Amino acid sequence: MSVWALTYEEYDPEQERLREALCTVGNGYLATRGAAPESTAGPQHYPGTYLGGYFNRLTSEINGREVANESMVNMPNWLPLTFRPSGGAWFDLDSGVYEILEYVQEFDLKRGVLTRRVRVRDTDGRTTAVTQRRFAHMGHRHLAGLETTVLAEDWSGTLEFRTAIDGTVANTGVDRYLDLPSVHLEPREEGFEGEISWLAVETNQSHLRVAEAVRIRVFDANDELIEPGLEYTTSPGHVECAFAVEAAEGEAITVEKIAAVFGSRDKAISEPLHEARTHVSRARSFDDLLVYHGLVWGQMWGRFETEVDPGDGDRVGMVLNLHVLHMLQTISHNSIDMDVGVPARGLHGEAYRGHIFWDEIFVFPLINFRLPSLTRALLAYRYRRLNEARFLAYQEGHAGALYPWQSGSNGAEETQTYHLNPMSGEWKPDNSHLQRHVNIAVAYNVWSYYLVTSDEEFLAYQGTEMLVEIARFWASLATYNKVTDRYDILGVMGPDEYHDGYPDADEPGLNNNAYTNVMAAWTLCRAQDALDALRPYRQEELWQRLGLSREEIEAWDEISRKLTVPFHDGVISQFEGYEDLEEFDWDGYREKYGDIQRLDRILHAEGDTPNRYKVSKQADVLMLFYLLSDERLAELFERLGYGCDQHVIHSTIDYYLARTSHGSTLSGIVHSWVIARRDRGHSWDLFVEALESDISDVQGGTTAEGIHLGAMAGTVDLLQRAYTGLNPREGVLWFDPALPDPVRGLSITIRYHGMWLGVRFTKSKLVVTSDATDSGVCQIGVRDTLYDYEPGQTLEVSL
Repeated sequence: MSVWALTYEEYDPEQERLREALCTVGNGYLATRGAAPESTAGPQHYPGTYLGGYFNRLTSEINGREVANESMVNMPNWLPLTFRPSGGAWFDLDSGVYEILEYVQEFDLKRGVLTRRVRVRDTDGRTTAVTQRRFAHMGHRHLAGLETTVLAEDWSGTLEFRTAIDGTVANTGVDRYLDLPSVHLEPREEGFEGEISWLAVETNQSHLRVAEAVRIRVFDANDELIEPGLEYTTSPGHVECAFAVEAAEGEAITVEKIAAVFGSRDKAISEPLHEARTHVSRARSFDDLLVYHGLVWGQMWGRFETEVDPGDGDRVGMVLNLHVLHMLQTISHNSIDMDVGVPARGLHGEAYRGHIFWDEIFVFPLINFRLPSLTRALLAYRYRRLNEARFLAYQEGHAGALYPWQSGSNGAEETQTYHLNPMSGEWKPDNSHLQRHVNIAVAYNVWSYYLVTSDEEFLAYQGTEMLVEIARFWASLATYNKVTDRYDILGVMGPDEYHDGYPDADEPGLNNNAYTNVMAAWTLCRAQDALDALRPYRQEELWQRLGLSREEIEAWDEISRKLTVPFHDGVISQFEGYEDLEEFDWDGYREKYGDIQRLDRILHAEGDTPNRYKVSKQADVLMLFYLLSDERLAELFERLGYGCDQHVIHSTIDYYLARTSHGSTLSGIVHSWVIARRDRGHSWDLFVEALESDISDVQGGTTAEGIHLGAMAGTVDLLQRAYTGLNPREGVLWFDPALPDPVRGLSITIRYHGMWLGVRFTKSKLVVTSDATDSGVCQIGVRDTLYDYEPGQTLEVSL
């Protein structure tokens, strides 16, 4: 096994949708699922092409109510291509006409190139070899390419081809959405001229125009250009090209299909269709484009590669590379000047409707150290929607800004009001909009970016304003309790998601969720720190613009010292009243159902509810130990007037580890992280399990609907920060390595305060290097020792 290739060596129709997601090609602007060019949407295949930031809203009726859902739109399919020997059946591996003799599909992770090699024999005994390669160009973000080579092994004759752009597609990639309206595109124009054909469509609510143009060129076995007669047919939303060439036994015919994709959200364009036609006509050959595509990918890997020597084979390295690749296919340097967020399921499918959740809290820590300008661009997505967040807080009766649990085009709350339970077939009320902790994710990401980059301009003109308005929201949401002389936060949900209310309560929501309250106190402190970090003139400007007063700052300070944190039996309670819930019969349900990751669906199908039990879908309280070091957490609890020593921390971790079903792909990452120092063996086991979340589709079908981007980035970041102890704090870049036993070595390249650092860890030493031409000076701390570091220096520390 190579760490740079994801390989499938047999065709399995039942696994195709999963493989299509895992073999998606993308570049941070567009992504195309790895569906076979001859396939159409159905039970076994789902071609899909998605552009970052392109949403459309459709209205449907659920339980007698009109409900509007905004979705990332499945754009016209530029892939369609098939062939047949004259008089034979069109090439289709699912038709039963073609016997599969050999099949290999390989995703080159180093270059982002998907290759499929197939040998088939048709019912007339003709043997044909097919090789196809495709990419979404990392250097020219509007271009994608498909190359198809057909070799007539033991026959000669006419070879017919059919290729198309199909704009009659719909959003039908998620079974539980199939009863909802799914047609988002209206055809606007189809046409052709010479070797180029094109199609323009428009979304039917948001009125975004998208145009695709393709260029077809045909080459013989000597790579000489052939000019077959191209015959076009058009219909609304569809343009097709047919042609035929003479195939000789033992000689190959190659069809090159280059696509250009533009949309009305693009910058520096005249009109999408004009740009698509112009760019595809100017595009170089497939091979020339491929060289530059590979060059840019190589440069990206220079920043993002994480070399790990696990000592037990190459699968860990391969899956890590796969995770980085899919992250960069969703968000890359191509995303920097786009107004996009981090879609939780990538640009790989339609699950979660392409929305932006809190998952970026697992993504940004990785890219902060690798491509911080990308983090800043993605944080700008949140900043541009700050006014919408202010309005959402106002609607809820609070001050400040409340970011929505699900965000799409304009930052409005897109969380569905009803959710379909696929086990029972029932639509149930969805209260997940009560997960106010998305505000914590935004605040944490703002501050973490600043700590890594020391980007004063960002803090002055975007970051502090977001922190202030989020702090205002928490201060407004907190209610003073005269009995306890503390502040309570009532009626929220934590990250767990299984619990959205108390058993038999009339209204949803929980009181004093520990994670929410502690991190709200943290946010109130960081907002003050951000204001203090500004230059005096900018501080005064913000005080005036935001109407800040000393009384308001003093109120933040008081609330940050008096927020309630519930405890029971020596552990931090997930929320107030948690101790009164029933213990759950874990063994009985595992015996009955086997896979109980989604206990919520199981219990609801039984007429029960997880609100009754001490069960968690994923880390909730334990998120505190994921985001904050033990030292910082102890300081915060002391500020709040509580004790949080090592005994409390370890007891709390053990308590919730035993009560979590891991119904989220994020769960294993957090649990691996929080025990990384105490139980390296178990931490590594959980890490390896987390690596398998998508590639092995551990949730039984969800990955086919879109990869889990937070889990993918989170696994890489776990290596980058948890096992190395990487932590920027008070102007010092700290390391405290604790490599798991199977890991013999680990190498990363990071950017800190404008300086590139190469860092190599082994069991016995840490080595830091940099380029002498770099600029800056920083302090590096290794465990308890500080070192002054300058560019070009080699720092070697024995561990």
